[in-house]
Amino acid sequence: MILPSRVLGAGGVSPGNRITIGMIGTGRQATYANLPGLLREPDARIVAVCDVDSWRMENARQWVEAQYAKQQTSGAYKGCATFRDFRELLARTDIDAVMISTPDHWHVPMAIAAVKAGKDVCCEKPLTRSIAEGRKLADLVAREKRVFRTDSEFRSLRAFHRAVEIVRNGKIGKLQRILTSTPKDPTLPAQPGMPVPPELDYDLWLGPAPLAPYTEKRVHPRHDAKGRPGWICVRDYADGMMANWGAHLNDIAMWANDTERTGPVEIEGVGNFPPGDNLWNIVQEFEVNCLFANGVRLTCKTDKPLVRFEGTEGWIQVNYPTEIEADPESLLTWKPGPGDVSLPFKTSEKRDFLDAVKSHGQTQADAEVGHRITALAHLGMLAVELGRKIKWDPVREICVGDDEANARLQPKAPRTPWGS
Repeated sequence: MILPSRVLGAGGVSPGNRITIGMIGTGRQATYANLPGLLREPDARIVAVCDVDSWRMENARQWVEAQYAKQQTSGAYKGCATFRDFRELLARTDIDAVMISTPDHWHVPMAIAAVKAGKDVCCEKPLTRSIAEGRKLADLVAREKRVFRTDSEFRSLRAFHRAVEIVRNGKIGKLQRILTSTPKDPTLPAQPGMPVPPELDYDLWLGPAPLAPYTEKRVHPRHDAKGRPGWICVRDYADGMMANWGAHLNDIAMWANDTERTGPVEIEGVGNFPPGDNLWNIVQEFEVNCLFANGVRLTCKTDKPLVRFEGTEGWIQVNYPTEIEADPESLLTWKPGPGDVSLPFKTSEKRDFLDAVKSHGQTQADAEVGHRITALAHLGMLAVELGRKIKWDPVREICVGDDEANARLQPKAPRTPWGS
């Protein structure tokens, strides 16, 4: 019998016990990063996997049990449950935490349900589909005092961590300008409807999103957990590279600018969209310019992935994933000393999450941070769509004197009922 770890340690999970985890979503991101990331941590134990695609779910179960079997003297292990409906997984009292690796339109509904079920949450980025739902989630996490990690690994990449420390310690002088750039998304014309595969609960996959005919390029490749899914380019489910890669790169930008818990005060942008009847219909090339209250300007645009910081006495740039350059070059040998800002470094975002679950402390990128980083993308998209400058109040989270902009920021009502 598996007891919930929190039963064995007051005020969180005892350091001597494993954290039991349920995986919600077992597709590309789970297969590439989240399953292996958690399987390699000795104080984590994946006890359940959940997916609306039974083929993917079964593969994940087999993978989990095969990895844990290697740790048994018997060479066998059978202890990973499977669920089609995430609500059944959340009802398990022996699960401490969940890892949400689903399409973006499911992130907040699942995270809210998990928090209400008393679980700590690690959730894929980009965290939200609207500013309003981001505020709702961040406030709920704070009120319920749950541990939350917005799942981006960039703070655990040495080059980005070093660049942020250099900037935060004033080694390039007063920070004036930040540039982030992301790759460009592809597009695809309208696709014919197809029969729903027997292994997929398509209604539950759609969930709160509008009804739409099934076609493979809308969802994900059949019997393939490694191929890039189509939903990532469809506006009903995702917001494109400004939110996707932007969630990584703008997180680093706002961390260095010490504005990760607030937002810009002005936003303007340009961009172009594919033809309106295309299936893959998210923004293509874009350039968004933001001004923060401290005078720093941030530009986010499509190009190769990088972050560049420019100050009054120099600059530093990280070209994803590891190349770092600076002027003056002496910046690259600087290390923080006594009295300097020394930012904690975690070997991975999973390690950060697990440590916080054990201590019942705060992660490096909690729900408030995840909300603020993704809100930057939502504001950028709004400026592109309106074609004019937006004045933003980051405290009240409203567009100042702009009823049209505020109306556009309201989230769409979810489809009901959904799921069987």
